[in-house]
Amino acid sequence: MANKLQKKDTFALKEKTQYALTFGVIATMLVVAGFPMVVVFFFGVFAYFLWKTFSQPSQKGIREVFEFYLAANEILRDDDRKWFGFEVQNAINQGESILQRMHGAPPLVYFSLGALYAKIGDHASAISHLAYVVENENADESTYLHPSKDLREYVRLLRKIERDPKEAPQNASAIRTLERLRKNKGTMLLEESRAKAPDEEVRTRKIADKLSAGKDSETENERVLRTVTETGMNEREPEARNGTSQQAGRKSRFARKRSDEEEFSDRKPITEVLHDIYDKNVQ
Repeated sequence: MANKLQKKDTFALKEKTQYALTFGVIATMLVVAGFPMVVVFFFGVFAYFLWKTFSQPSQKGIREVFEFYLAANEILRDDDRKWFGFEVQNAINQGESILQRMHGAPPLVYFSLGALYAKIGDHASAISHLAYVVENENADESTYLHPSKDLREYVRLLRKIERDPKEAPQNASAIRTLERLRKNKGTMLLEESRAKAPDEEVRTRKIADKLSAGKDSETENERVLRTVTETGMNEREPEARNGTSQQAGRKSRFARKRSDEEEFSDRKPITEVLHDIYDKNVQ
């Protein structure tokens, strides 16, 4: 029986000890600085009331638990409604947020969250939450002997709803339905998730292999494209060099032709040469 009882959490005691040490250090500093003891006393009273005010459980945070029950019950209910994936995911995020914020969350939150994970096919997460509720003896409500402030406030609202369901009929109905589902189908949901978990792992592995193959083919295509591009550039380089050589040859021949023409351009026409020779002979 002692193993089944939930051990008292030392978090609250540690937190109070930290506050006491902090106040003691500050009070000592004020006394050393010369402040009157009356001022130090009033400062301590003021700090105590501030601590009590901000350490009270948030009503809004506790009410979010019952809002989560409403959303989970609507999604898990056996009817013909089709739910979008993001709607189920929003409810899951709400439940995970409650587990992170609330110290000592009720077992019904764990069960509802596990059932939602099973609905979307995340069987690994479903097994984690459902196994805690179904197979862990410490998850039973009777083992919560030292509740946190949040849990105490949650139980107060829960009993109020149970005593007078007319105050919150939808919440009362959702809680009863989820508790009945937990009692009748909790073990079955856990076994189904464990049976489907290997298939999920195989499917995840196949998706990862496809993504890896896609990346490999993409890399191969890039390599082929780079090879073709480099080959084309190598083929164009000789053509470019040949074209440059031909153009240089044409320029050389044209320049040589022009030089020949310029060489003979200073010479006199043949008629003038003949006239000059004739005139010299006559003289």
